[in-house]
Amino acid sequence: MFTRSKLNQFVVTLFMAGDVMTGRGIDQVLPHPGDPRLFEPCVTNARDYVALAEQAQGPIRAPVDFAYLWGAALAELQRSAPDVRLINLETSITSSPDYWPGKGINYRMHPKNLPVLTAAGIDACALANNHVLDWGYAGLAETLATLNKARISCAGAGENLKEAQAPAILDLGEKGRVILVAFGVGSSGIPGSWAATEKRSGVNLLKDLSEKTALVIANHLRSLKRPGDLLVASIHWGGNWDYSIPPNHRSFARRLIDGAGVDVIHGHSSHHALGIEVYRNKPIIYGCGDFINDYEGISGYEQFRGELGLMYFVSIDSATGKLEGLRMVPTRVRNFRINRASAKDTHWLSDTLNREGRALGTRVALQEDGSLQLLWD
Repeated sequence: MFTRSKLNQFVVTLFMAGDVMTGRGIDQVLPHPGDPRLFEPCVTNARDYVALAEQAQGPIRAPVDFAYLWGAALAELQRSAPDVRLINLETSITSSPDYWPGKGINYRMHPKNLPVLTAAGIDACALANNHVLDWGYAGLAETLATLNKARISCAGAGENLKEAQAPAILDLGEKGRVILVAFGVGSSGIPGSWAATEKRSGVNLLKDLSEKTALVIANHLRSLKRPGDLLVASIHWGGNWDYSIPPNHRSFARRLIDGAGVDVIHGHSSHHALGIEVYRNKPIIYGCGDFINDYEGISGYEQFRGELGLMYFVSIDSATGKLEGLRMVPTRVRNFRINRASAKDTHWLSDTLNREGRALGTRVALQEDGSLQLLWD
């Protein structure tokens, strides 16, 4: 079994998380809350989400500091010392009032609250998702500029198609490079009009998950990768509440590994963790689940336990590209803050991953420190 003592000098460890939603209610408890006006069918003020959370879990002493949201995750990040910290940022960082009409849900965090990401040392964000353009093209432009100013790399959105398709490249010195590319799929709720073009900003939206599309991507990505590089494909796909993994997700992920040399599939959109597959010694995380959101107190879909999350620590040998280990730390959000999951909740997550991983050839083993270690056939 993989243990950290067996890691060699070529092993790169990635911290990966699913959806990080720092807008709406969460933005309102941070030091620089933006305009709380919303244009949702039922909620018109972001502070209502704070009130729902407080009714469910007790008061939140706002304003909280920038490290508050990460809670117990900060100690775990320090202990695990990953080489790269990667999230799917599902929030527009902007003060733009130009909300996208008819979108229904609009996430926005004030740019002055950007230190909430640097507080956790986030290195890179995937942006090819269904909220990055919630506040229009001006909101996207400000998001990109704000991340760039903070020296946080991003992939999956840009001022034109070339920029949206461009990778984020993280140089790790002797350990090589981590190359991040990000894609969005319409099944996650990304409007077709959000697709970047040669003359219009937007996201790197895939037309489909066909063999032809995978071949086009492979031709592009093969030109980026050199020996010692690790290639991460971050994909926003599928619905919010469903454990089933569509067959075209599995075939597309495998095609990216076979044809494009992708080493890690970082999937997200589902609000709960999905089963994990290991194909040719490459991890395919079909859905990381939500990591930070403002859903406390909102009823519906309780059976999926969306308040529970996972910190994914993926260790890859950069010399061979093979998976050395995948360790997961169970978490639970309470009062907009990440906590370590209880023993009971950890067992629930373990049982769920084992049930969903059975058809994928994976299972998890509970460790003495309360983490879950992935095992595969």
